Amino acid sequence: MKTDIEIAQSTPIIPIQKIAESIGISNEQVIPYGNDKAKISYQLIDDSKVKQSNLILVTAITPTKAGIGKTTTSIALAQGLKKIGKKSILALREPSLGPCFGMKGGACGGGYSQVIPMEDINLHFTGDFHAITSANNMIAALVDNFQYYNKTKPNGLKQILWKRVLDVNDRALRNVITSLQGNGQPTETGFDITPASEIMAILCLAKNMEDLRARIGNILVGYTNENKACYLKDLGFEGAICTLLKDAINPNLVQTLEGGAAFIHGGPFANIAHGCNSIVATKLAMTYGDYVITEAGFGADLGAEKFLNIKCRIAEISPKVTVLVVTSQALKLHGNVNEKEIAQPNLEGLKSGLKNLERHIENLQGFGQSVVVAFNRYGFDSDEEINFISNWCKEKGAEFALNDGFMNGGKGAADLAKKVIDIIENKPSSAIKHTYDLTDSIEEKINKIVSKIYKGKTVHITHKAQLILKKIKELGLEHYPVCIAKTQYSFSDDAKKVGAVSDFEIEIENLVINNGAGFIVAVAGEIMRMPGLPKEPQALHIDIVNDKIVGLS
Repeated sequence: MKTDIEIAQSTPIIPIQKIAESIGISNEQVIPYGNDKAKISYQLIDDSKVKQSNLILVTAITPTKAGIGKTTTSIALAQGLKKIGKKSILALREPSLGPCFGMKGGACGGGYSQVIPMEDINLHFTGDFHAITSANNMIAALVDNFQYYNKTKPNGLKQILWKRVLDVNDRALRNVITSLQGNGQPTETGFDITPASEIMAILCLAKNMEDLRARIGNILVGYTNENKACYLKDLGFEGAICTLLKDAINPNLVQTLEGGAAFIHGGPFANIAHGCNSIVATKLAMTYGDYVITEAGFGADLGAEKFLNIKCRIAEISPKVTVLVVTSQALKLHGNVNEKEIAQPNLEGLKSGLKNLERHIENLQGFGQSVVVAFNRYGFDSDEEINFISNWCKEKGAEFALNDGFMNGGKGAADLAKKVIDIIENKPSSAIKHTYDLTDSIEEKINKIVSKIYKGKTVHITHKAQLILKKIKELGLEHYPVCIAKTQYSFSDDAKKVGAVSDFEIEIENLVINNGAGFIVAVAGEIMRMPGLPKEPQALHIDIVNDKIVGLS
């Protein structure tokens, strides 16, 4: 079989204007970036049409280090819906260069369920990540400059909270000292990766340019010499930052391998940020599509929890059904099968791992979601294993469907598509039952997520986090939702505790006030907001050969 990039490069690309026309967007409304991708103005969103569209959330059980095929499933489902005659549109996140050159090698799907042009989407695309990085670091430079010239004044800054970002995995930048050799006040700070930037979260949660400006102005950048909170609007820079994001706020239109429309916009990670694509891209897709497929990063304890508790609250949207992606490898890993042996038939190991799947199903049903379990089939999966999972799902009140979209594109996901349509038409999800009320205190919100979603027993908030908690209360920000940053490999904050662990303690090491985004980040355990590269990064395999990029996947 061809590699992912060979499949993508050998597939004829339809001019992007024709893709836009196929969903009802005229040529005059397309802002082309070459022949195969375009920006579409968020101003085309029609809230009356949004309410009529059917939103489908794709999430997953706790993944393996190699992932679980959630993006591939999302694309396959969109192609499958198109194959059975439905008007479907994708709304996905943009890939980050960090994972592309680090562990994953790309994030455009796989096999015959991909979005194209995959090289561009995985690399520089339309420049959104660069705009976000530039906007973030422009704030850092402007704030440092303000401190330099006003350090002795009452409104001068004695503490700067804002960090710089870069869209690479670079552990050497986690902790740095700036302003050496007389270039300002030496400060211990650090870098986050761009997907963890508050600017990324703001772009993804903003409803329009006016909302974007207000959110940027509300960014808490530090504290003054008088111990007062300093917001970016106090310094007057929000307009300048908006100019850097004037194009980035508009969603990007591309296509699937089978000519379906896909909006790819925004890219926060779900383990260190809120893990969902932009509200404007989702609503734009819902304006033009009868069925819109979107995904939330990593397992349902991370991406789906944040999608339902944060994004849906702000956007006032709700999925009609949730697709829960599972693989036999992930189940066996959670059944304590050796990682080197998870690609071999092992019914007993698979049975043991079903406890992880069961936890995620129960959590999603607790949100009021109707669930379809999508089993990504591999060649080594036995019929005995598949039949067992199918029967098990029926006992748990969840639909089951095989997804063979990797090998067969939309045709391989037709069964999954039919199951999704059946759920939407006959037993759609109810209104979202949120994990916590916004009137709960920050401690109560954290405790409810830990106890209800993770099934943890206690929460320990460190002294450092307690000091920030006091600031949150002083600033009157307790009404914000909580975004927990933790490992994606476990329900706990310890990546080694696989399966369906319970009765553990979660340690909240730090709290970060994302006042512009409108949520509080609770950093659990040893999670890093600037990842490192693996021992053998994917960059070893990425190259240009005969004018063609190789090594992306």
